[in-house]
Amino acid sequence: QDGPPPGYNWRWCHESVLAAVHGAVPTRTEGDPPARILDAGCGTGVSTDFLCHLNPGSEVLAVDISGGALDVARERLMRSGGAEQVRRLRQEQRSLLDLAEEGPFDYINSVGVLHHLRDPLAGLKALGALLADTGLMHLFLYADAGRWEIHRTQRALNRLGADAGADGLRLGRDLFQVLPEGNRLRLSHETRWLIDTAADANFADMYLHPQETSYDLNRLFALISDAGLQFAGFSNPAVWDPERLLSGDLLERARSLSQREQWLLIEDLDPDISHFEFFVAKTQPQTHSWNDDDALLSACGRRQPCLWGWPSTSLLGPDLEPIGLSPAELGLLEAVERQPRTALGSLGLGPETASVARDLLARRLLLLETAGTGA
Repeated sequence: QDGPPPGYNWRWCHESVLAAVHGAVPTRTEGDPPARILDAGCGTGVSTDFLCHLNPGSEVLAVDISGGALDVARERLMRSGGAEQVRRLRQEQRSLLDLAEEGPFDYINSVGVLHHLRDPLAGLKALGALLADTGLMHLFLYADAGRWEIHRTQRALNRLGADAGADGLRLGRDLFQVLPEGNRLRLSHETRWLIDTAADANFADMYLHPQETSYDLNRLFALISDAGLQFAGFSNPAVWDPERLLSGDLLERARSLSQREQWLLIEDLDPDISHFEFFVAKTQPQTHSWNDDDALLSACGRRQPCLWGWPSTSLLGPDLEPIGLSPAELGLLEAVERQPRTALGSLGLGPETASVARDLLARRLLLLETAGTGA
C-alpha cells in the first residue's frame, strides 16, 4: 500500500503499551535516546509497518528467517513510508536465537512466532535476554482449548500424508469440501477460520505447519517463569473479565476469587479461546492507580495516540471500538495537546477536571506522565 497502513493496533504503540501496563508513561525530556524496538519474526512486515508509524523517531530492528517474506516486508515499508517515520530501520534475515549482540530493547514484539519453534522456552529466554531492565515484550501464543478442532485436522492431514507444499494445500482444501456438512471439524473451519485461511499461506500455517506448540494457562505461566520473566498483563484484558460470561451471584463469586483463579475460571468457561496475547517484563511492573486527586491534577497528560478519526466527538478507540466524547472530555484532550507538559490542574478547565480525567483514563483515552515509569 502506498502511504500509511489503515487503522492501527495499540499493542504496537510503545507509549500505549506503557500506559496499559504501568498506568502511566514516562515524562519526556530533551535529549532522551530513541526507543529501541525489535520485531522478532516480522514475516511480511505488517507488524513492522505499524511499529514504525506508531513509534516515530524510534530505532527498529525487524528480523525473520524467511528471505521471501523479508522481500515483501522491505517493499511494504518502502511503499508505505514507514522507514521514513523512524530514526533507523533494519530488516534482516536472521534467527531470533542469534541476536545476542543487539540488545537491549525497550520493546519487543513477537506475535505468532515462539509456538512454531522446536524449543519455545529457548526462544523466550533469548528474547528475554535482549530486554532492557525496564523493557516490555508482547507475545502471542496458541491456546489448547480453542484449537481442539485445528489440532485434530492437523493430525488427520498428517496421517493422510499432506505436506506443507502445494499438494498438501490441495488435500487440506479438499478435506473441508469432502467432510459431511454437519461434521464438527468442517463447521469449525467454516464458521471460525474460513476468512482467516483464505490466503494459501495462512491455510498452510494453520493446518499444515510441521511444528506447533500450544498451552493452557498453567503451562503458559510456567513457561514465563522458567524463562526468568514476569507476567505483565493480557493485551486483550476484556476477554479475561468474568463479567463477559457471568452475572448475578455467579459473577460475585467469581469476583471473590484471586486474579489468577478468575483467569483459570474464564479458561474453563470459554473453550473458544484460541490464543493468549500478553506482556512480559524482567521485573514485576509497578502500576499507578491515580486515586489521589492531588497526584492526578499534578500530572501532565497526553492524548491516546491510537484514536481513529481524531479530533471528533465520535471516533474509534484503542481497540477500534466506537466511542463518543462529551464536550468536557473533548476539551480536556484538546487542552493537553495544546499545552504539553502542563499539569492537568493548570489547564484552566474547572473543578470537574479530576472526574473527567478519570473517565478518560478508564477508557484509555488519556495517558498520564510520571517520572517513575521506565521506558
